[in-house]
Amino acid sequence: MAEVFLSKQTASSTATISFTSGIDSTYSEYLFVVGGMHPASDGTILGWQVNADGQSGYNEVIQSTNFYGQMAESGDSGMVHIGVSDTYDQTVGTAFQPLTGSVGSDADQSGSGQLRLFNPAGTTFNKKWVATSSCAVSDNTVLGLYTAGYINTTSAIDEVQFKFASGNMDSGTITLYGVG
Repeated sequence: MAEVFLSKQTASSTATISFTSGIDSTYSEYLFVVGGMHPASDGTILGWQVNADGQSGYNEVIQSTNFYGQMAESGDSGMVHIGVSDTYDQTVGTAFQPLTGSVGSDADQSGSGQLRLFNPAGTTFNKKWVATSSCAVSDNTVLGLYTAGYINTTSAIDEVQFKFASGNMDSGTITLYGVG
């Protein structure tokens, strides 16, 4: 399937990046690509949340699960971890869903990834999504994270917001594509 560029936003000491238009019934899938998101605060998680059509507050109910792989930046094979973490999933939660791990604020640290939102304009089923990311963590490890789940509403989703759990987005981009 072809990806069609819809919009791009660039962070520069930005608290949030919100996509409040362009998410409709035109495409059956929407792809958000996060590139080089660097936090102002050390060790903070980049998350996302949505609004159903006509709603506000970015607090829809999310059910999610995850698994991750983590390794020391030095490559020390004794520091390899694979697992799941309560930090990255929600059970009927309304918090911002983690996209990355705890991104470090060192000059060479950032997080990148993608979020795929399926059939957000549909009004029959809840909204499925899947996300993958990689980041340089504040403890000088690298983390690969896979999360998936659903937004527990049959209402259309028409807004998506990204933000760090604390502090601003120093730099980075988020690009929105329609897939169809």
